[in-house]
Amino acid sequence: MFKEEILKILRKEKIPEELLQAPPNPEMGDYALPCFTLTKEYKKAPQEIAKYLEKKLRPSKNIEKITANGSYLNFFINKAAYNKAIIESKLTKKNSNKKVITLDFSQPNIMKPFSIAHLRSTMIGNALSKILSNEGYKVVKINHLGDWGTQFGKMMYAYEAWGKKTELMKDPMHYMTNLYVKFHKEAETNPSLEDRGREWFAKLEKGDKKARAYWELFSKLSLQYYNKTYKRLNITFDSWAGEAFYEPQLKPTIAFLQKKGLVKESEGALIVDLEQYGITPCIIKKSDGSTIYATRDIAAAIYRAKTYKFNKNLYVVDVRQSLHFQQVFKTLELAGFSWAKDCTHLPFGTMKFEDGVMSTRKGIIIFLEAVIDKAVESVEKIIEEKNPKLENKKKVAEQVGLGALIFWDLSHDRIRDITFSWDKVLDFSGETGPYVQYTHARAASILRKTKEIKAKPSYEKLATAQEKELIKQLSIYEQAIEKAADQYKPSILAKYLITLCQLFNDFYEHCPCLTEQDKTLASARLHLVKKTKAVLQHGLSLLGIQAPEEM
Repeated sequence: MFKEEILKILRKEKIPEELLQAPPNPEMGDYALPCFTLTKEYKKAPQEIAKYLEKKLRPSKNIEKITANGSYLNFFINKAAYNKAIIESKLTKKNSNKKVITLDFSQPNIMKPFSIAHLRSTMIGNALSKILSNEGYKVVKINHLGDWGTQFGKMMYAYEAWGKKTELMKDPMHYMTNLYVKFHKEAETNPSLEDRGREWFAKLEKGDKKARAYWELFSKLSLQYYNKTYKRLNITFDSWAGEAFYEPQLKPTIAFLQKKGLVKESEGALIVDLEQYGITPCIIKKSDGSTIYATRDIAAAIYRAKTYKFNKNLYVVDVRQSLHFQQVFKTLELAGFSWAKDCTHLPFGTMKFEDGVMSTRKGIIIFLEAVIDKAVESVEKIIEEKNPKLENKKKVAEQVGLGALIFWDLSHDRIRDITFSWDKVLDFSGETGPYVQYTHARAASILRKTKEIKAKPSYEKLATAQEKELIKQLSIYEQAIEKAADQYKPSILAKYLITLCQLFNDFYEHCPCLTEQDKTLASARLHLVKKTKAVLQHGLSLLGIQAPEEM
């Protein structure tokens, strides 16, 4: 609003609006116009141009004064109007822009536990769905389950050889994990088991009744387990169409690619040769006749384009799959789909572990459920020590424990690798989720202690360095959301919230709200607290984190 008023003034003089900038020193004004590039038009020195424009241009309603300072023309906005506009502005969701984004995230592999390694895709995807929805997009959240492939054949053989249904039903996920580990351990000394696994998967693809019954049982038990975790994380999906969903579409997809002249045979397998584009061949069908996940992803992309008519088709999948998506997207482009350019892989860094690489095959795994439980238990102990009379202790502990875990993940830049460490996850001090939640609770506490904000706020009195910096940070909240959406990086929003908390706590220490004798100033400060609380709550919600009123 304020910048637009200045630009309107400049347009009258036909001065390029892109010249307007923020000065390095606030004392030089809120905006500055360097006059160096205007010498040719005005035929004067920059200093003379600044003085000329100072006399010619007239301040508007929200622009207090325009002054020349050397070669710069400085604009000072009305602080009372500015502060009021920032503090009293409403947090609103942008109007729908009618654009559809399909967002593929989480993607656990059926029969495998929901491990801590799944946290990245799940939480990055969930946060992006909220951030993009806030920006006006219609987001279709897709959980492309890994519910098809050779691993099913391996599990079927293992279950046939060593499994017992009574044991399976007692604790399905741990039991299936143990069988999967046993299969790979046995295969180390008896490699022929790998062939048995492939044979069972081939049966499944051909519709064998026994194989299909096993697949349905393992899938059902896995989904029951996953849904408990998703419910706890407060995550929902619009589509659960996994790899198996596209099985009936695989033959038509392969036939379509063949008709386009893209497929050729190589050592018994069917491939799309991409070497001239600097990409290794995309395997469409393996030499044993079974399909591969590239085929299923191609079929899935075609289905999504027809079903959702997306403007963007996004995949939140770790960086190790970058080549796979290059192959898939290039194949779709060569097949003549104009929307192939709208398919984007959003890679994220892998989660590493201090004591080595996590592997389901080797049984080295950290269950996400166990991590959540441990985080919540740690918060419960802290509450008992510091605030034992807190109401709804269990609920708050769950919110803060989950907040710690989610914020820890999202505060890292999406594309960087991160190392899982119990100490880091359970460290609730410093730049963490609990720190942001605590700051929100502190703001809520201040507001609870005021009966009513009766006095009219004098926003022009918010003149301390702490107040100015806090208001300035609040003024760029929407820009932070836009930047996080444009770059598909929730970490931008997480870091914004940390800075906001630091500035608010500095304000809290230096600018008394409850004891301030000047009632109009106290009222202005309380409105500032209220606005900060609203932004913290809204920002946390976009990251998939709840904001307790008390901690």
